[in-house]
Amino acid sequence: MSLVLKKEIASFTKEEIVLKNGIIIAIHSNSFRTVRERTLCACIFDEIAFWRDDMSATPDAETYSAVLPSLATTGGMLVGISSPYRKTGLLHTKHRQYYGVDSDDTLVVQGSSQTFNPTLTEATIAAQRLADPNAAASEWDGDFRTDLVGFLDDAVIDRAVDRARPIELPYRRGEFYRAFTDAAGGSIGGDSYSIAIGHKEDNKFIIDVIRGRPGPFDPQEVTREYAALCGDYKVQTVIGDLYGAQWTQQAWRDHNMTYAASDLSASMLYLEVLPLFSRGLVSLPDHPVLLRELRLLERIPGRVGKDQVTHPRNCHDDLANATCGCLRTLANYLGYNLDSGWLD
Repeated sequence: MSLVLKKEIASFTKEEIVLKNGIIIAIHSNSFRTVRERTLCACIFDEIAFWRDDMSATPDAETYSAVLPSLATTGGMLVGISSPYRKTGLLHTKHRQYYGVDSDDTLVVQGSSQTFNPTLTEATIAAQRLADPNAAASEWDGDFRTDLVGFLDDAVIDRAVDRARPIELPYRRGEFYRAFTDAAGGSIGGDSYSIAIGHKEDNKFIIDVIRGRPGPFDPQEVTREYAALCGDYKVQTVIGDLYGAQWTQQAWRDHNMTYAASDLSASMLYLEVLPLFSRGLVSLPDHPVLLRELRLLERIPGRVGKDQVTHPRNCHDDLANATCGCLRTLANYLGYNLDSGWLD
């Protein structure tokens, strides 16, 4: 939400503009691309801990950087309002730096929902706390969640990215390739139909190709395209999850490919390949959607020692799933012990 000068109104649509008490208020999406080059009197970042963007893992920080020059021209104020979530992102950074700290230009205020809204009843909050104790600490008590951590550190992901290579590497004679797919049905706004193809070279597990087709699409047509891609890399068997069961197997069989269901869930695949990332044995393309999905993966400690790795609500992990499935498939086939290293 942005408070803008009158001369900037021409750049907004009618749906974005609200006139209240003679003050022009423009409601704008959290896009660091489109908010630039506007003179802003003030900005309110609403629910900033939950901002998501299809092409960025840090839309909060990028939008923050984009509006600072616009506010500087007017000396305008920036206000962030949000329930806390993971201990990451702009909200957590400002809280860590300024909460309880005497600062001339930054004030961080933290409190429970009842502190800011005394009309809320204890019974209402108690019912929500009973339904989901972990979420209640964030939604009602104003605390950052302690049960959610990032699965892969930014430094670990950055070390795995080979920015000197093209997005896709061509087939090389003499190399052995494996493929993993995360199939989808093609609905608008649903999962992407993704595939990853990789090989091992020297002491690196290399993802040569990663593709994802968001909906809408014809799943039969995408299967045909991916089967042809596998043929280019001399791959005859593709591994994937249990999506569509018989339909998926038959769709690949129609293109003379064998489809084998993975023996692990997506969460277990992530945990299995973690040692490869930790040891610096993974080489990834600089693919923005893939890297965003990897950065957003959350690790949730299990009550009986079994952690879960998943994507945040309203996000996807299709390319990340295909990539980690491919890495695990390569490691298994080549006899790499994911706990201790190569087997003798």
